[in-house]
Amino acid sequence: MRRVLTYGTFDLLHYGHIRLLQRAASLGDYLIVALSTDEFNASKGKRSFYPYNVRKEMLEALRYVDLVIPEDCWEQKQSDVLDYKVDIVCMGGDWKGSPRFEYLREFCDLVYLDRTDGISTTEVKERLSDGGAAR
Repeated sequence: MRRVLTYGTFDLLHYGHIRLLQRAASLGDYLIVALSTDEFNASKGKRSFYPYNVRKEMLEALRYVDLVIPEDCWEQKQSDVLDYKVDIVCMGGDWKGSPRFEYLREFCDLVYLDRTDGISTTEVKERLSDGGAAR
């Protein structure tokens, strides 16, 4: 069984998230999503619209996701890979080359997937604040 792990906040779940999770799931047999906790987001200067438990519930409802675990800090990635026997860490292409992930190549494969054009949580929040509709 090939286990795939990805990380994210997955706030305001949208079709870009779904497509990323679908492609990540297609890389293996079991998809683990490490979901940023509210406390971890706060430490990064971010605040989610939905609290952790709601974001977790939404991810768990998706057929592509087998397990959701909390992401509490940057430093947990190596232990996640080892503890969950992960074969592939999969991240959005905007993280390519980041030292936050590149060191994991010592423990597993690392795959970067391009983001879906035309959608991001930041863009959704901006459009909502401007009263705009989905495109």
